Order: sequence, then structure tokens, then C-alpha cells
Amino acid sequence: MKSYHYHTVLSIAGSDSGGGAGIQADLKTVSALGCFGTTAITAITVQNTLGVQDVHCIPAAIVSGQIRAVMDDLQPAAVKIGMVPDQEVAEAVVEALRGYAVPVVFDPVLISSSGRRLVTDETIKVFRSKLLPLCTLITPNISEAVALAGTSINGLDDMKVAAHRLVGMGCKAVLITGGHLAGPHLHDVFVDHQGLEQVLTSHFIQSTNLHGTGCTLSSAVAALLARGLSLMEAIWEGIQYVQAAIEQGKDVQIGAGTGPLNHFYNPQQLIKS
Repeated sequence: MKSYHYHTVLSIAGSDSGGGAGIQADLKTVSALGCFGTTAITAITVQNTLGVQDVHCIPAAIVSGQIRAVMDDLQPAAVKIGMVPDQEVAEAVVEALRGYAVPVVFDPVLISSSGRRLVTDETIKVFRSKLLPLCTLITPNISEAVALAGTSINGLDDMKVAAHRLVGMGCKAVLITGGHLAGPHLHDVFVDHQGLEQVLTSHFIQSTNLHGTGCTLSSAVAALLARGLSLMEAIWEGIQYVQAAIEQGKDVQIGAGTGPLNHFYNPQQLIKS
């Protein structure tokens, strides 16, 4: 009798009590795309649609233990990293992931949507020197790319400069998402370590329900990589998934602030292979 398995994804991220971002968004996204989601929780946040009120960091040893427990037993085919709240946890994530040959997608959560700084300069230094070299892809937004690359971004050309600088720090590829730039179209900049540079353009959707878009995109790419797609295929399909989730959730009223996407607008059953 043939033995089947699920396409498993590990999300290393913080918990969002409002359910729109972080671990919650990752699990919804991975599940909607037919994969089996597992987690290593790095922090517990006190937040809702109005913003983040408090953050409790999980001890580094517990984060590391979660990662190894999942990696050794369930053997995920891809890893997504989101919120890494402090230097100790960053070091633990790096050490725990070394030795596992799986694609890693890192969404560097540095600043909350309400403008609150979530990590220290020392943590960012660990990202640059140790975590980025482990990554298949990093997916910063404009403000995150500015903080990581140490450069200003005022337009598309600046995004390209920042992306090349981030690739120079050791990651295999960068996708800087341009949703924070004004205009009728969204421009994301992709650069990889072989020098390939592409501008990926999609249409702007008017919506106040945009909480968790970065988490959703990065976990979608991780899920699609786990299913065997190439990096560019996973990025394109991930962007299309996010666009549809925004479109299908734009008219929903949930909370008094920035609401979530509709992750389950067209869910797939768990895929067996």
C-alpha cells in the first residue's frame, strides 16, 4: 500500500490575538493553499485591528525547542519566519535551522502597522549577519527594507538599490513589496543572487482590510515552495492569492480598525502526495 504525506510548512512567528496576522494568518494561508501548517511561536502579542498594545517574548530555548521538535519529526518542506522579537530569539532561530536543507522565506517584521518599533538594533544586526544567509527569500515592505538595508527609499529605483544591497548581505533573493508607495499600481522589486532583477506589477485594491498582507504573502510563497513550485512561480501565485484575498475581504466590517484579508475565499483540501 502506497504511503502518502502532506506538504508541511513550519511558521516561526508571533501570535496575533486579533487573528489577522502572525501565526494565525500563516496557518490560515498555508491551510487555504492545501498544506499542513506547523508552528514555533516566538512571541505573544496583545493586539487587535487598532494596533499592538503589548508584546511578550517567548524564551529562546522554548523557541528553539519548538523548531527542532517540528523539523525532526514532521520534516517540513519549507519554513516561513515572521516576527523574531529579540536578539536571543534571533540567535536561537539561526542555530536551530542550521543543518536543515529546506527553503526559508523570511518576512522581517520590524515595525507594526501602527508605527511601533518591534525589534532592537542588535536584533537587526543578527538578521544581517546570520539570518539572511540562511534565507531563500526575504520579503520586506518599504519601511522594513529601509531598516534592514540602511538606505532611504523614495521610489522604484531606490527599491532596486536596497534589494541589491540586501542580496549582498547573503540571502539568495529579495522581494521588496511596494504597497506603501502611492499610485494606481503596486510595484514589487525582485532581485536574486545571480543578478536577476524584475519589477512585478499588480493593481491597487481600495480596502481598509489589509492587516497581515506581508505575513500572508510570505507564508503563501512558503506553502507553494513546499508544493514544489519554483521560486518565481511561488512568488507570482502568492501575489495572486493575496490580491484575491484582499478583493474578497474588502467589503467586510470586522473590528474598528484595519481588518484582515479573506484567507479562505477559495480553500483547497489538504494535498496528499
